[in-house]
Amino acid sequence: MKGFLVAVLLLAFATFGTPLFVIIGAAALIGLHFVADVTIASIISEMYRLSSQSFLIAIPLFTFAGYMLAESNAPERLVDVSRAFFGWLPGGLAVVALVSCSVFTALTGASGVTIIALGGILYPMLKQEKYSEMFNLGLITSSGSLGVLFPPSLPLIVYALIAGVSVDKLFIAGLLPGLVTIIFLSIYSVVKGAQEEVIREPFSWKKALVALKNAGWEIPLPIIILGGIYGGYFTAAEAAAITAFYVFVVEIFIYRDIKLTHLPHIMKESMVLVGGILIILGAALGFTNFLVDQQVPMKLLLWMKKYFASKWSFLIVLNIFLLIVGCLMDIFSAIVVVVPLIVPLARSFGIDPVHLGVIFLANLQIGYSTPPVGINLFISSFRFSQPVVKLYRATIPFLIILLAALILITYFPSLSLKLVQISGVK
Repeated sequence: MKGFLVAVLLLAFATFGTPLFVIIGAAALIGLHFVADVTIASIISEMYRLSSQSFLIAIPLFTFAGYMLAESNAPERLVDVSRAFFGWLPGGLAVVALVSCSVFTALTGASGVTIIALGGILYPMLKQEKYSEMFNLGLITSSGSLGVLFPPSLPLIVYALIAGVSVDKLFIAGLLPGLVTIIFLSIYSVVKGAQEEVIREPFSWKKALVALKNAGWEIPLPIIILGGIYGGYFTAAEAAAITAFYVFVVEIFIYRDIKLTHLPHIMKESMVLVGGILIILGAALGFTNFLVDQQVPMKLLLWMKKYFASKWSFLIVLNIFLLIVGCLMDIFSAIVVVVPLIVPLARSFGIDPVHLGVIFLANLQIGYSTPPVGINLFISSFRFSQPVVKLYRATIPFLIILLAALILITYFPSLSLKLVQISGVK
């Protein structure tokens, strides 16, 4: 009865807008003290264990680099390069939007930043080239979270931390599934562009070379990160430091898009996001301690095996569950709360934890745009001054395509694991 009353009280606080980390932390403290009769010092020990993780430093450094890119003119240069190489396709500008948003989200790690930074550039361009308004809204809203599967995406790093898997393996595993998702959406965009007879831009080597020259210092960034990690030259944490320094030099001293006097503001804004992530991580790990102490994963496993005998039926239920989680929780909270519960379940069904990570993040990137409460829907509603119900309708075709890609990613594990096996990363 006491546990029921506590649960109702916490739910009431959540309803009235209490921050999620407070709810999770309170649940952990109450559960450990009153239910498990375990000292609450275990939460502090979990926070200490978290702080000792060597690649934890990658989170603030990659975030800082991403925010500098968002504050510079990098989005415009990225769009120009994509347009120069894909603008000749029917629906070429839509493909430009997909590629630009996915790369930008991978670098910034925040879906909302992508819609706000690139949406203002791409939406008028799409409208000018006679794409329908519903297509434009659906495309940009759905594209805002595409880069989640591409390194150095922050959710990939956080998932690796919580699940206890190699971040290097996850960086490789997300590449092919991410590309498949973009290819599926690009095919739809090309077909739609041909149907609507949108304006096409002839390919010009002159424009392509100018665009490459203008973005010549930013284009090598993903190559430096991936090549350095998989070439064995540096770790993911060292890659984050190199990325932050490289972006700092390029945007401030070479392009001069950011003034030194504006740098403290960028640092402050980026560290607010990092602080939120770390607080959620600390609180959630304490809650995970309580769940493990109460053998919740084991009880959940026994219940699942009672009703779902095969791996395939488990994966169906898992995808439905994660889609719901993805539209109700932010991606970092979802990772730290849900991953400790599902990793033991997945292992019992013979699912590789790296493949599980790709499935998990693929679901959550779709959840961002899933009605009724996917966060991208509300960000786009605010950014483009459109009713959120209109965005529900606009995203439906894109959600169907993303779900088709998700099925492929889920039931063909080699899509995630083949490159990992070839690379030999441990």
